Amino acid sequence: MLFDTHFHLDLVEDNLGLLQRLEEMKIYTIAVTNLPKLFRHTEKLCEGLKYIRPALGYHPELASQYKNQFPQFRELIGHTRYIGEIGLDNLRKTMNDYSDQLEIFSAIIDLCADKGGKILTVHSRRAEKQVTSMIGNNFPGKIILHWYSGSLKDLEMALSYGFYFSVNYSMTQSVNGAKIIEALPFERILIETDGPFTYLDNVPFTPLKTGIIINEIIRIKNANYNNLNSDAAIFYNNFKTLLSN
Repeated sequence: MLFDTHFHLDLVEDNLGLLQRLEEMKIYTIAVTNLPKLFRHTEKLCEGLKYIRPALGYHPELASQYKNQFPQFRELIGHTRYIGEIGLDNLRKTMNDYSDQLEIFSAIIDLCADKGGKILTVHSRRAEKQVTSMIGNNFPGKIILHWYSGSLKDLEMALSYGFYFSVNYSMTQSVNGAKIIEALPFERILIETDGPFTYLDNVPFTPLKTGIIINEIIRIKNANYNNLNSDAAIFYNNFKTLLSN
């Protein structure tokens, strides 16, 4: 019952060996990318696999520098149901940079809404309210707010719009992350590693370690450890609901 909704497969050493293990262990994984030009490589890595799906991404921290890649994004969007990593990031960004991010994110949302049925994994650092309002309450697809770090007020708005939240190990180890996890209903929580950008004992996370994240979420939620298996099943059922039409 393990899965990972946000993993940077193309940035991991020996990703072919890891893919083999993920397939053997039947760990469903969404392999996000950071730019349209990087998608084809991940798509090729995932070719013929059952449990790994490539996502078409346009990371907000790269969007301004690589504005010219949007036509490529538009051409590739029919290759996958999964879109990410996309979004907005307003941490120490210039006005021009953030303006470019807004332009590209808006175009991506419009394009995905037009296609319908897409699953988006969205970055929202210091831009949570704007991300939520731009996507809106009637988006014809599924939204995952990845590594959410905003206010509980904005979290409530996103929940009211039907968004999911993917939780990683780093979130479970911070005071703010724990508050966010406590505020999330079980049925809206998904699991992510964001590997290789998160670590345990200086070793980058991979989908093989998502069970550790599940245990930490259950600890924070003060769930009954005697029901660990059934509690873990909740997250897997959330993932299956996410994938359903």
